[in-house]
Amino acid sequence: MSLKTFMGGAHPHDFKEFSKDAFIEEFPLPKKVIIQLSQHIGAPSKPIVKVGDEVKTGQVIAEAGGFVSIPMHSSITGKVTKIVKFPHPAGNSQMAIEITGDGKTDDWVGLIDEKDYLSLSPEEMKKRILEAGVCGMGGAGFPTHVKLSPPADKPIDTVILNGVECEPFLTADYRIMLEQAEDIIKGLKIIMKIVKADKGIIGIEANKPDAIKHLSNLVSKESNLQVVALKVKYPQGAEKQLIYAATKRRVPNKGGLPMEAKVVVQNVGTAIAVYEAVAKKKPLIDRVITVTGGIVKNPKNYRARIGTLYSELLEGAGGVSEEIGSVISGGPMMGFAIPTLETPMTKGSSGLLIFNDQQAKRNQEMNCISCAGCVNVCPMNLIPNMIVRATKYDDWAMAEKAGTMDCMRCGSCAYVCPANINILQYVDIAKAKIFEERKKAK
Repeated sequence: MSLKTFMGGAHPHDFKEFSKDAFIEEFPLPKKVIIQLSQHIGAPSKPIVKVGDEVKTGQVIAEAGGFVSIPMHSSITGKVTKIVKFPHPAGNSQMAIEITGDGKTDDWVGLIDEKDYLSLSPEEMKKRILEAGVCGMGGAGFPTHVKLSPPADKPIDTVILNGVECEPFLTADYRIMLEQAEDIIKGLKIIMKIVKADKGIIGIEANKPDAIKHLSNLVSKESNLQVVALKVKYPQGAEKQLIYAATKRRVPNKGGLPMEAKVVVQNVGTAIAVYEAVAKKKPLIDRVITVTGGIVKNPKNYRARIGTLYSELLEGAGGVSEEIGSVISGGPMMGFAIPTLETPMTKGSSGLLIFNDQQAKRNQEMNCISCAGCVNVCPMNLIPNMIVRATKYDDWAMAEKAGTMDCMRCGSCAYVCPANINILQYVDIAKAKIFEERKKAK
């Protein structure tokens, strides 16, 4: 099998063995959920309920705050008990709506079962996707209806579904590719119709051979659908790298978007949410999340309601075998270390990782030895060591010249750095300063 890939990248151990064989389980209906108003890129959603209101499962509780925004829905049946700031998976606190129920009642609103959904117009499909509050579920959280609305002068001929899941430990996408493959393909066909694409590709890393085989068999009679096997390398699932690996088309740096290569990329989980939104008018109120890590007793892949607390998910996985050293929301490369397990999962929550002190410990940072390892692995062809040097000397012009603003924070550079330099920290500082300098210039 010829495996496709991109230049650069790193090879961290994938640690999928902890949870890859754990079938998706329905997590029990929580008695309380916290629905964050910022679960996506763009303007936060605006509450349309107040404390004391009774709400049902699937009911809109916050409307989109602009075009690049989405509505939020209650994920349980219950009463609005708070609208205040709560811990957010990004590591800070943000406004959210707390809903309290009895853990048993689950009265849905608005569901349908439309058999002939593919006959709907692209505009009606996008309307249902917006109304369902669908956003990218691979981590970025970009509102899906916006991503499926390219300008008229940017025609799309290819849709790529991202089934790479290159972040170590995470297996949520892997499990849905095995257990919900038909729904993934249905979602792909809807997306292709909306953007008028002739070809659909599903990209999967070679460490998931059973998923590659299963989906390949399902699309074998579809002349315009294809499964592409990709080399196991991080960050193979990043948009620009995935597009190049699958099509050999390059998306320009300096703010270039996939539409420049006539491509739209969506996560496989997002494809399922698109299908459910269009065919069933089901809002995005649940998702599959991996609960794993070196000290989790029974690693799981749960389908859980949005707003479920991480503490409850960990308890469901049997808790931990020793004292917790760190908690990460998402994957270990691009996820966020969070200070409390009393944090609710969001639409972008792909994983909850728990480590002990030794697993979480990072060696002391030393001086750069100019080995150029970070340059060699950077998938964006940047110069990470120059960004670090420029940041240390407050040279923001040099930091920008070195490519700071094109960094996607994949963490490959920090992973291979023999001096243990936390390069992403310097990138974040430089980005903030560059934005500040630009603002002053205006």
